[in-house]
Amino acid sequence: QVQLVESGGGLVQAGGSLRLSCAASGRTFSSRAMGWFRQAPGKEREFVAAISWNGDITYYADSVKGRFTISRDNAKNTVYLQMNSLKPEDTAVYYCATDRFYYGAISYSNQRYDYWGQGTQVTVSS
Repeated sequence: QVQLVESGGGLVQAGGSLRLSCAASGRTFSSRAMGWFRQAPGKEREFVAAISWNGDITYYADSVKGRFTISRDNAKNTVYLQMNSLKPEDTAVYYCATDRFYYGAISYSNQRYDYWGQGTQVTVSS
């Protein structure tokens, strides 16, 4: 069983920055890829970024590439999402999730992820 707790969301003006954190319980964190997803009101959940189990490989949605950075600290069982140059269209609830496979390749599909956090709200005002 893995539990994920996101934090760091809030209200920020367009052009500002936020850093999201996702703290994981359990001893399997360091062997699983991690992903960040988001869901805006009335829209489906969408992929944002993913990172391999050892942090060597990252992958981003085109909409956030160059603005967001995903990273992880396996010693702290935590994955981060640094968000810069935020836009109103980034407003959403942000979720972290664990890959269902050990040492698997990273994926943008939410079907690949099994444990999810409760989400943290990010609101970007114009």
